[in-house]
Amino acid sequence: MSARDRRSDVVVALGAGRMGRGIATAFAYAGHPVRLVDVKPRTGAAAQALRDEALAEIDASLAAMAAWGAFDDALRPRMLARVRFAARDDAPAALADADVVFEGVPEVLDAKRDALAFAGAHARPDAIVASTTSTFLVTRLAGFVEHPQRFLNAHWLNPAHVIPLVELSAHDGTSPQVTQSLHALLESIGKVPVQCRAAPGYIVPRLQSLIMNEAARMIEQGVASAEEIDRATRYGLGFRFANIGVVEFIDYGGNDILYYASRYLAQALGDDRYASPAIVDRHMREGRNGLRDGRGFHDFDGVDVARYRSETLGRMLGMLDHFGLLRRPVHEDFDRPTSTGGAR
Repeated sequence: MSARDRRSDVVVALGAGRMGRGIATAFAYAGHPVRLVDVKPRTGAAAQALRDEALAEIDASLAAMAAWGAFDDALRPRMLARVRFAARDDAPAALADADVVFEGVPEVLDAKRDALAFAGAHARPDAIVASTTSTFLVTRLAGFVEHPQRFLNAHWLNPAHVIPLVELSAHDGTSPQVTQSLHALLESIGKVPVQCRAAPGYIVPRLQSLIMNEAARMIEQGVASAEEIDRATRYGLGFRFANIGVVEFIDYGGNDILYYASRYLAQALGDDRYASPAIVDRHMREGRNGLRDGRGFHDFDGVDVARYRSETLGRMLGMLDHFGLLRRPVHEDFDRPTSTGGAR
């Protein structure tokens, strides 16, 4: 991909389902020409119906964003016009000028194989090809792609046009330049790409599967209701981790706190899945307990601790204000009811 104005890069969303529509919305919003390509053979009437449905959903997504003040709704027709739908018969032409192809067909291995082979047969040899799969490792899919050095996984989170995170996972044969180029393209449209090795669950699905299963387990055990658990995660767990990363939080509070809490929970609940991993135990022995030691999972050497804590507090207060939970202080002299006499 060239280093020119990235808004001129042509993006293909291969697969016209929910993920493809979200990716098309994200890139059209950012000024890119987008091809929403359906790879499934259909009758003319069925293809037309899918086209109308997909473009209507993209338009509705843009309208919702405009309604919440993301942009002037008068610009919406121009954004929608950047998306061109292509049925199977028109797909080769749509792929021919693509700079980046995001495969987003259903999570079925044969469907992935066919879609990636189709992309390889019709896209330029230098076009980046990325699968959005949440199920298959990049090492499993790379063999389906012509010129696999231009292939990697790019896992978006739904709704793709809103959630900033995109998890990138390359295989050993992926060109570093390809990873760098896709990383830069995603950043240019306001996404936050992160890189991880080819491992089941990437980062977010692996973490959230544990959290969701534990929430369901607590309901099953009668620990709390679904409503109370949702309030706890929105205003406690989620609130906290929207402000500070989960590993950063270990260092912020102290690795030793996690160490002792893990030991307590494993013993009290009689379940070794709460036991801390070896790295937490090792950090405990080595005195790498985070911010107060100057090192933990992160290195805090040279960090202005007072400023760091102040900035963290500032973000939390901003989030409280956003949720309408920031209360004005009570001033004793002004807010106490005035006495009308008599003993108190």
